[in-house]
Amino acid sequence: MAFNAGMTRRALLDMAGAASLSVAAMAAAKAEGIATGPRSEPAPVLFAHQTPMRVGQVSLVVRDLALVSGFYRDVLGLSVIETAPGRASLGAGGNVLLVLEQRPAAPFERQGTAGLFHTAFLMPTRKDLARWLVHVARNRVRLTGFADHAVSEAVYLDDPEGNGIEVYSDRAPELWRWDGGTVTMTSDQLNVDELLGLTNIQVSDYATAPAGLRIGHMHLRVGDVARGQAFYSTAIGLDTTRQRSGAAFLSSGRYHHHLGINAWRSQGAGARDANATGIAWFSLEVKDRAVLDAQRARLATAGAGVTEMTGGFATADPWGTAIRLVSR
Repeated sequence: MAFNAGMTRRALLDMAGAASLSVAAMAAAKAEGIATGPRSEPAPVLFAHQTPMRVGQVSLVVRDLALVSGFYRDVLGLSVIETAPGRASLGAGGNVLLVLEQRPAAPFERQGTAGLFHTAFLMPTRKDLARWLVHVARNRVRLTGFADHAVSEAVYLDDPEGNGIEVYSDRAPELWRWDGGTVTMTSDQLNVDELLGLTNIQVSDYATAPAGLRIGHMHLRVGDVARGQAFYSTAIGLDTTRQRSGAAFLSSGRYHHHLGINAWRSQGAGARDANATGIAWFSLEVKDRAVLDAQRARLATAGAGVTEMTGGFATADPWGTAIRLVSR
């Protein structure tokens, strides 16, 4: 399908199912649970993976492997790196980011339980985000929200089995506003016209994901934010960068957040159903082996189970969401 010469940016976003950018921004605000406010124009920088800890990979349990794998290949542009019976690994630049595990009889995970809220894929540049947005609009991919978070610009959508996705680009870290250890994050309306002004909306040139695409952060549903915050801070070693009623955001090395947790629809949830669809595990890559050893000791002190694996170990948060802590 080709665009007419008169195709407008408004029409392009309408094709993606965004009938109202203000409504879409409100949806994104609910997704992040943060306030609004003004901001200055940025120069995006990939910072999330220069920190002592960073998100490496995520694994999802899916019922229809071909359908979900095809979605991440065609919509996000991930490359299929490795396949095996009932399993597919996808990524960018030769790096595996997403591992899909097929369980055709798995019950769909309910939204009121602990588990995945969304996986956030970080584009290397703002122009890459614009190119991707043209790509999904041309292919009529349904988008669920847009937001300017002051530290970043984000677009939201779901995969075919309801797993949440954020695709975003960061503003330069020197433009982030800090008050001590707290970073300002907003959920304002995204300036889509300005973003799309970085690329040619008449032609899609996003065939595959840029080699530098990475997972910037994970956002999880938990049963109790204070308990989750204590686990990810005390045992894992992440620092809280922002908190509000029902949510907290944590990071390593003064990134705005490598992890978000919320209990907006999951307050009081117990352990996850290990047989359900949704997140199987995610990994945190640790730069210093001494930090990895300290994490292992803290988890043992906290009574969390630890299973050794190549390059590190696996554990789980209080609701059974599995985490792999590995050296890089």
